[in-house]
Amino acid sequence: MEKNNLIIFNQNKKAAEKNIIIGGIGLAIGIVVFALSYMNSVVPTLVIGVIIAVVGLVFFIKGSSSFSSLNKRFKKDVLSKMFKELIPDIEYRPDYGLNEGTVYETDFLKRADRFHSEDYLEGKIEDVEFVSSDVKLEERHVQHTKNGTRTYYVTYFLGRVFRFAFNKEFIGSLQVLESDRPKSRGYKRVKLESIDFNKKFKTYATEDITAFYILTPDIMEAIFNLEKRHPGRIGLSFHGEHLYVTINNNKDTFEIKLFREIDDSMIREFEKDLLVIKDFIMTLKLNNNLFKKK
Repeated sequence: MEKNNLIIFNQNKKAAEKNIIIGGIGLAIGIVVFALSYMNSVVPTLVIGVIIAVVGLVFFIKGSSSFSSLNKRFKKDVLSKMFKELIPDIEYRPDYGLNEGTVYETDFLKRADRFHSEDYLEGKIEDVEFVSSDVKLEERHVQHTKNGTRTYYVTYFLGRVFRFAFNKEFIGSLQVLESDRPKSRGYKRVKLESIDFNKKFKTYATEDITAFYILTPDIMEAIFNLEKRHPGRIGLSFHGEHLYVTINNNKDTFEIKLFREIDDSMIREFEKDLLVIKDFIMTLKLNNNLFKKK
């Protein structure tokens, strides 16, 4: 990334953060003044508290909106170009994500009451096609209290979902999960020869032979290594002609951070997050000709 562009982005970022800080402080002071005035029935300062809170809210909204716009522009102007240099056959669409149908084809992620996805990536590495995006899944909860009913949402998945071409012929379907379990019927728990693998992952298959056919010692070791390199709860689903991989790491990828300078270390983090795709392809040997249908 050009140094001048980096300086401009950081200057605009600091301006947005300044408004957020001013707005937050103003909003807090206004609420305190309003609360104290209300308790003591002091009307003049009550009005002052409201005015301070409103002004603070305006600054906060202005700063948040500027930061959001800056983040979108950074993805469009910087990340898109950088990703293309790292993986030539890639398309990056920040405002778009995997659809619900693709996400639930994993067959172990529970259907959400509120679904969101973004940062869509599609492309090819060594003839292996892939798609991925960040995904957020939330469950609706209703709490009944003496003051009425409160509805709120709890996030149970925040991370990344990948789909890779997996052109090795096999019977049925297979899942390797750190947590969760298959949503469809017909799966059976399979115990593999590796005790350590059985402790770390739960393996489910519609046909026992499929688990032993796909999960060779090399592939089991590869999955172990991927789990170590990429923190979060990992799930793999081999279904049809695809391998689905999820990483539930409570992380929103490719986002610039509030109150953190956009520097070389942040750029390297974005590169690393992108190259997770290549790591899965190469480590699981999805580019191996043995996985190609004749």
